[in-house]
Amino acid sequence: MKRLRQIVTRAVIAKGKKRTEQEELLKPPNTPTNILGCWVINHQYQAKKVGNYVDVSGKFDVNIWYAFNNHSKTAVYTETVPYRDRIKLHYRDNQVGDSNDVHVRVLQQPNCIEAVITPCGDKIKVLVEREFLVEVIGETTVCVHVHPLDFEEEWAFGDESTSSSSSSSSSSSSSSPVLESSSFH
Repeated sequence: MKRLRQIVTRAVIAKGKKRTEQEELLKPPNTPTNILGCWVINHQYQAKKVGNYVDVSGKFDVNIWYAFNNHSKTAVYTETVPYRDRIKLHYRDNQVGDSNDVHVRVLQQPNCIEAVITPCGDKIKVLVEREFLVEVIGETTVCVHVHPLDFEEEWAFGDESTSSSSSSSSSSSSSSPVLESSSFH
C-alpha cells in the first residue's frame, strides 16, 4: 500500500439515454380536410438529478399547416407542448454524493414523425420523437502506482553549433509520484 496513491478528481460517474415517441392530439380552430405540413420548433429544456434518475422537462412548439373549408383555404396552427422525460442512470461505480453536475446532450431534437387527421375529423394526431443522453459529473477516486526509485529521464539533445555558453547539467532526483502509463485501445 505504500506505493499506491489516491487522486480525487471529477469525472463522468453515471450515464443514461432515452428515446421517446410522444403522441399529441391537437384541435385547430377550423376542421381540417388535409395536412400540408408539420414541423417542431423552439425546443427548450432543463434537467435535474432526482435519485437514480435525471428528469428532463421542457417544451416545444408544434406547427401544423393544414387545408380546411373543403381544400379552399389554408392556415397554420401552433401549439406549445410540454413534456417530462425520466431517464434512468447507470453508474460505473458505487453511487457517490449528491453534489453532482448534470450534462444533457440532445441526440435527436423533437421531430414530427407523423401527422394525421383523426377519424372524428376535427383533431390532428401528431407523433413526435426525441432522444437525450445525460451524463452525471461527480467526484471519484483514481489509484496510481508510485515508483520509489530515483531515476533520470533520458533526453535526446540535438547539435547546437551557435551556442557559445557552456551549460551544466544537474542530475535531479525526485521522490514525487510518477504515474504509470498504459496504452488504451
